[in-house]
Amino acid sequence: MHSADPKPVAVVVDGYSAGNFYFAAFARLGADLVHVQSTPDLMTSMAPPNFADYLANVVGSDEQELVERLRAYSPVCVVAGQDGAVPMADRLGELLGVPSNGSAFSRARRDKYEMIETLRRAGVRCAQQFKSTDPAAVAAWAQEHDSYPVVVKPLSSAGSDGVRVCQNADEVLAAAENILASQNIFGLSNTEILVQSYLRGTEYIVDTVSCDGRHYTCGVWEYEKTLLPSGRNIYNRDILVDPDGELVPALTSYIDEVLKALDVRWGPAHAEVIVTEDGPTLVEIGTRLNGHLHADFHDRCLGHNQAGLTAEAYVHPERFLERYADRTYRKLQPAAVYDAPTALEGVVASVDQSVVDEIAGLDSVFSLGVKLKPGARITPTVDLMTSILRAHLTAERDEQLTADYERLAKLKDQVYRLA
Repeated sequence: MHSADPKPVAVVVDGYSAGNFYFAAFARLGADLVHVQSTPDLMTSMAPPNFADYLANVVGSDEQELVERLRAYSPVCVVAGQDGAVPMADRLGELLGVPSNGSAFSRARRDKYEMIETLRRAGVRCAQQFKSTDPAAVAAWAQEHDSYPVVVKPLSSAGSDGVRVCQNADEVLAAAENILASQNIFGLSNTEILVQSYLRGTEYIVDTVSCDGRHYTCGVWEYEKTLLPSGRNIYNRDILVDPDGELVPALTSYIDEVLKALDVRWGPAHAEVIVTEDGPTLVEIGTRLNGHLHADFHDRCLGHNQAGLTAEAYVHPERFLERYADRTYRKLQPAAVYDAPTALEGVVASVDQSVVDEIAGLDSVFSLGVKLKPGARITPTVDLMTSILRAHLTAERDEQLTADYERLAKLKDQVYRLA
């Protein structure tokens, strides 16, 4: 590109949380960003967009009006900053005529019931399931299915919000009623309940980036989780998997089928897959960045990060296809992400900086996020949202990583002094 050429512009819809990594990723390639805020007020359940990173913030939800305003920037792409933004990003990209997954399968990429049914129609291995607006009907399906446990969840949310593993019909009924009485993390009321067969096996994250229908597997992480008596899962660690061996190729091959069935041709995807006795089976997939993304951390342990790869796929597609298409990541060194759980309950009086400093000083701790501030309520962990710390850990040796994780696990509850 000649210096006189205008900078390429990318559009980010609702750039919350991990979506904030898009700025550095596109800026590194000489591109500017424009933000679309789809709601009049900012959502409070996620880290907000950093508006200083953007040329402009366009507020609105009318697609035609947004297209007219965005067309002036001649964007090269439209990406979703978080799960709930996927349908709008798909539609805007389609209307603007830029590389896009299009809107034909948007619902299947967002609605968890339609997602699995789309896989079933395509002949891709998937769970049994049922949905309804009636908790009693959901409980009746589980009883007829007669293979407990089953999983009950909202149709459209994220971050393990509202997900329950239920052992009998009474638990299914209670979980379904609780979902209907609550909002998801995007502030929308739940109107339908999904119940699925329970997938037995180890769960993995499979992160990909696609460019013109060809995919790169940029990370596979094993979930270490604990099932609570309440039926909710606590996700303790994501542990980076060595790509050598049979596991990662099997997961990659399966996810390629999933991406094809859901017509994912461009951009990032974050899939959760359980390897059952029948083989890899999808829990769910979102066409957005991994919520645990930390660009510098991923650069250290993988040599790249999902936001940077996504920017390259859109800004320099020929280069992306040459370097990454149909390939799999290399593991540069051991790594894990730890969402620290707690059994504490009360109000945070203060944060003990000496303990924070001790944790941050551990050799493996690449970054540490202290999630609660004085005055905040601390409650026993039931999901990702109620974990108390997030630490990204990486080291040259597995032994160092394990030792530092065990030390961190002992120190975590000392970070907060309760009133």
